[in-house]
Amino acid sequence: MIVPGRFSNRFRDYCRSTIDRVLVIRSLLESGLPVRLIRDALPGLTGESDAGTDVVCAEFLDEVRSHRDRLAARIAVLSDQHAALDAYLREARRTDL
Repeated sequence: MIVPGRFSNRFRDYCRSTIDRVLVIRSLLESGLPVRLIRDALPGLTGESDAGTDVVCAEFLDEVRSHRDRLAARIAVLSDQHAALDAYLREARRTDL
């Protein structure tokens, strides 16, 4: 997802646009988006390609919404499981007395 330039001594050259790209990638990864989704949408998100950018962004936003909705469903299930464990522990404390 990142291809830095090279100096004549073969050291990597991270220009400002590459650094900005890294920041976008890190932010999206930290939000839990899959690498596949980020890689597919990255050219449109960083302004590298004008062709089809609106379509990429619209598809990307649909994918992000879908990912968010799946996370919300998982959170709901985990919350229910958490509440069930709390209830079990409360009941276990009552029978311990």
